[in-house]
Amino acid sequence: MTKIISTHSYRGGTGKSNLTANLAAGLSLRGHRVGVVDTDIQSPGIHTLFKVDPHALRFTLNDYLWGKCGVAETALDVTAGVVDGIGREIVPDGGKVYLVPSSIKTGEIARILKEKYDVEDLNTGFHDLCSELELDYLLIDTHPGVNEETLLSIAISDTLMLLLRPDIQDYQGTAVTLELARKLEVPQLLLVVNKVLESFDFRELSQRVFASYRTPVAAVLPLSTELVQIGSTGLVRAIHPEHAFSEGIEAILDAIE
Repeated sequence: MTKIISTHSYRGGTGKSNLTANLAAGLSLRGHRVGVVDTDIQSPGIHTLFKVDPHALRFTLNDYLWGKCGVAETALDVTAGVVDGIGREIVPDGGKVYLVPSSIKTGEIARILKEKYDVEDLNTGFHDLCSELELDYLLIDTHPGVNEETLLSIAISDTLMLLLRPDIQDYQGTAVTLELARKLEVPQLLLVVNKVLESFDFRELSQRVFASYRTPVAAVLPLSTELVQIGSTGLVRAIHPEHAFSEGIEAILDAIE
């Protein structure tokens, strides 16, 4: 049975897409079949981390929601995008990463925002994708904040991973999302503190966050020069496997598995 993991943050700019992509890479390196769905339809971007040309796409999530294609037709095999620092493909046999991207065309973004879509179609699409691609894990990259799509993603998740930065606004927003997740009875809730300056005491910060929310902190991830240099051009977990960020990704995967 496929395990569904949603990554979410109350505010934008937390590094949610970057985390989702690196988790997908990490799972594939452990030999799993992984699907990633970019449901941040208003501002999609996770495709860049897998080096996907958005102008060469035949179908996107938008097309599926408009009834133009089946959900599996939108899925791209991006396993070849999981490469090390010298461009070698490193995913072992059996490991796979599939990406369902959202459209970056302004007209299509405007249309879906204006016309909306049936959230139940999204729910059906998630389950069909898991079945048709025989996925071990489905990762849902959600839109920040709380809306109907976000609530659906949270409600069907086996694991909800909430990202926050060491910032008072993130702390307050995370409390709101946690309350919703508990009401929806999500089986596993995990916190990830991201973009933390290396001068911080990571252990003390982790303990403080846990004390505030009484929710496990799966990892505290650093903001470092290497991460800034890579930006959205690659996957840190694959390029720098010994980096503290990559070690944090592995800690999160241990908590999930």
